[in-house]
Amino acid sequence: MASEAAVEVNAISAAAPEAAATTGAEKQPHKLERKWTFWFDNHSSPKQGAAWGTSLRKVYTFDTVEEFWCLYDQIFKPSKFHGTADFHLFKAGIEPKWEDPECASGGKWSVTSNRKPNLENMWLETLMALIGEQFDESDEICGVVASVRPRQDKLALWTKTATNEAAQMGIGRKWKEIIDVNDKITYSFHDDSRRERSAKGRYNV
Repeated sequence: MASEAAVEVNAISAAAPEAAATTGAEKQPHKLERKWTFWFDNHSSPKQGAAWGTSLRKVYTFDTVEEFWCLYDQIFKPSKFHGTADFHLFKAGIEPKWEDPECASGGKWSVTSNRKPNLENMWLETLMALIGEQFDESDEICGVVASVRPRQDKLALWTKTATNEAAQMGIGRKWKEIIDVNDKITYSFHDDSRRERSAKGRYNV
């Protein structure tokens, strides 16, 4: 018998092409500058002893504004999911894993939220900024992860070159403006996170 988590992932994977297909073929689609991929990782019913990332699934790669909105509206809203899961949007060809060559030397800006509507607003604003190429350092960006949790949600913006402080600070300032956050946000290196669970932040804005 399939687990609830597997059913959820399969349902999302099955729904994505159908959602993207409802974009309206009669109109000329608005092409994005690059392709992006939605990923989904359900942690609600983890298998005992399973390695991290085994439940991560690539769901759909898109390259038009219309596909994005259909996928977002029908599937990729964090508020639609009531368990424990990660929603990812990454550049096509980059996997949302530390081991991916594009992410291996990188890090992430992180912000937490105690309210689901806040997470959803910040998630959507970040998605639109990414596909709309609003960051000056867009080549430095890998993608974004929304982590839905029972007590405190988290949003993390992943970048390529952690040691490039100027680029990371530029991205951090811009992202803070995009998600309209007043509190300080912190950047951590993936290398530090590999070594210790609660890695100390290297940069702040």
